[in-house]
Amino acid sequence: MMKKSMCCCSLAALRTHKPLPFPVCISLSVVAAASPRRCLSKSLSSPSSSLNAVLSIAADDYRPPSSFHFGPSLRRGHLPEPPPLSLNHSSEDGDGGVIEKAKFCRVFDVAALRVPVEECAALESHLRGHLLNWPRVRNIARVPGDDLDLEIRRLLREGEGDGGARLDSLAARVDGRADVETAALSPVLYREKLAKEFNCSGFLKFRNLAKLSRPKKKKKKLNSKDGGDLASKNLEKNDSYVVKVIGDEKDKGDLSGLLGEDFKGRRWRGPTRLLLLDEKYAKKGVSELPEAIKVPMIPLSSSFELVQCQLALFYDYWSMSELLEALLPEGLIVPTGFETIGHIAHLNLRDEHLPFRKLIAQIVLDKNRPKIQTVVNKMDAIQNEYRTMQLEVLVGNHSLVTTVVENGFRFQVDLGKVYWNSKLATERQRLICSFTRSDVVCDVFSGVGPIAISAARKVKCVFANDLNPNAVEYLERNIVLNKLERKVEFSITTDFFWSRLLVCHSRVLDFLVFNMEGRRFIAAMFTTQLRYSITQVVMNLPNDATEFLDAFRGVFRNTPRSARTLPKIHVYGFSKAQNPEYDFQERINVALCAEVVDVEMHRVRLVAPGKWMLCASFILPEDIAFGK
Repeated sequence: MMKKSMCCCSLAALRTHKPLPFPVCISLSVVAAASPRRCLSKSLSSPSSSLNAVLSIAADDYRPPSSFHFGPSLRRGHLPEPPPLSLNHSSEDGDGGVIEKAKFCRVFDVAALRVPVEECAALESHLRGHLLNWPRVRNIARVPGDDLDLEIRRLLREGEGDGGARLDSLAARVDGRADVETAALSPVLYREKLAKEFNCSGFLKFRNLAKLSRPKKKKKKLNSKDGGDLASKNLEKNDSYVVKVIGDEKDKGDLSGLLGEDFKGRRWRGPTRLLLLDEKYAKKGVSELPEAIKVPMIPLSSSFELVQCQLALFYDYWSMSELLEALLPEGLIVPTGFETIGHIAHLNLRDEHLPFRKLIAQIVLDKNRPKIQTVVNKMDAIQNEYRTMQLEVLVGNHSLVTTVVENGFRFQVDLGKVYWNSKLATERQRLICSFTRSDVVCDVFSGVGPIAISAARKVKCVFANDLNPNAVEYLERNIVLNKLERKVEFSITTDFFWSRLLVCHSRVLDFLVFNMEGRRFIAAMFTTQLRYSITQVVMNLPNDATEFLDAFRGVFRNTPRSARTLPKIHVYGFSKAQNPEYDFQERINVALCAEVVDVEMHRVRLVAPGKWMLCASFILPEDIAFGK
């Protein structure tokens, strides 16, 4: 009896829901092993026994109905007939991929409420849950003819307040009725009327008198080429979608077709707007709308109507991921991320994406204009000593020289000659925030100077070095670009290092630039009697930085211990180990041939699955600095 009652309760619970669109089989059994099918299990317990009721769903043959979809999709809607002339062209930039934009136009049937423009905002807040609410589509739409023509507006003087009276007077004359407003007022009544409608801003109700108390408004001059209509001009600004009312052109001369049979003989007194309703209300009448929509319309029963519309979404509407998902073969992972370096989009495509690289680059360019003007792809890993990348320009401008703005500083880079990584901006800012005004920074691998230049505004002195002569050249340009040229001694090369360093030592300089090999630079900085003792050393070369740590062995062996300050070293590196912090510290110990304690480890970013970039910060041990 217990089993039967439990089964009946389960069936009664299922009857309260809507019928499922897939076959359902219910079985009561004690589950001994996990079922390979998708199951929804619920444990039913009682004082005497405990069983598991299993609801097995045959989901293999299930296909969700179209009503489950919400929002626009390229898999839904229908193509316009005929396609718009503005879409009958291809998107192609240089040798990029060819994209036929007309194939990405989709038309959806929706319903809308035509309401007066002054009531539109209030109704939108009341009907928020029943509106279209599609991304990048406004719930309030405008169509040609929803605003009064400029000539009619001047005739009716709508902005001055007497448009309604003049419209009633004109309608009365057309209908053959008496015009009660044509009787002239006596001078006494006319004076009282003026007194009632006068305030501190002037005669607001009378156009000619209001000009005496108000400044002239600047009128927008429209050329004949623009059509002369403000509404049509505003409609042309949106190239991603357009709303068209079905039947407006056919019933243009019949007011009953515009307002419906219930509103026959009534007139619109001003501009109107369309409130786009949810897609489920398309092709339905007023009687089929829910009460939540009808109740807010009761005060506007004489000035609203339900119209059927077509919403056309163009190529510019769809996002980059939606377009790539439609264009790429099924089952291929859609690339969505890229690095932005100035006006350049830097892709890192997989091997399976290479046959479609031109097509992907064209969509990236179309969806990120005008900020992005060039799209490049990384062809191979960084293997040369200058850390430059082999890039292939896929589409757009072929110039790789760009200007990057980072943390308030501007940096000019040439991606074909120097290295730059915008993803390290947060890490560079974190490192600079750890410096103090009394610090002296030594940047061993400075590149174009993102750390050195940013630190020069904060610390006492900066020594910047890089092996790549092109990087040193752009470093000097960026120093001038950021107005630090008065703090810099240029053209310090390997051949003239000692003589130039002595000259610089006699001056008060805050920024020195070098073009040397890393080990020679470290040895020269710490074995020379400098004006300031170096307190911070930055070694941002993740692939090989630990190999240069042996240059710190014995750097202070010829100087008294009390005359030197031990610097703090910030070294970067990669690790693929399961415990990356332990692995990176072991490599530091091996490079220094000693055990380093009190190491601060910081995970910078996940470069690849299972590969971390780390930053290790520690004070140079005394036995290493003064050892042999």
